[in-house]
Amino acid sequence: MLRCVLSVLITWPLVVNASTPSLDPETGLATWQTETAGIQVRLTQISPDQVRAFYLARGFSAAAVARYAAECVFMTVIRNTGTTPVEHRLADWRYDYAGKTRSIRSKAAWDDVWQQLGEPESARIAFAWAQIPATQTFAPGDWNQGMTAYRVPRGQRFNLRFSWRVNAIPFSGSLEEVQCADDPM
Repeated sequence: MLRCVLSVLITWPLVVNASTPSLDPETGLATWQTETAGIQVRLTQISPDQVRAFYLARGFSAAAVARYAAECVFMTVIRNTGTTPVEHRLADWRYDYAGKTRSIRSKAAWDDVWQQLGEPESARIAFAWAQIPATQTFAPGDWNQGMTAYRVPRGQRFNLRFSWRVNAIPFSGSLEEVQCADDPM
């Protein structure tokens, strides 16, 4: 077992943690990315206007769209950069804001919100497909993307702590000082 763990750790790249975001010159939106122990995690801001346009076009009511656009929304990309399968479970991820640690709201919890607001099933299905998968196993080189939302006010910063497993061994990493996109409205 120890040999397996050592071989996994030796073959993975060293930590590359980017607390300083890269900026898209066209949109001004920021991206934070880190790579550690065979996994790469990237968060790219999605502006409130982009959120509103995307979900209005998928049949959500203006009230539901306003509810989601009030969240701090990111395009999240997870990539296996190692040589061993990586198991991801979003329920294990946490973020820290204003001295509190919180979990990311699940697709099921969002679906409860949408049902309470009376949103059509077709819109709810489109929402579920646009979110990062709740669980997934990534073979070497595999990746996936989807939205994640955080209960953090616009323009504020938070720290994301993500985790994954390799051969049932838990690992964790972080993105520090991630900032929510401002809302010009």
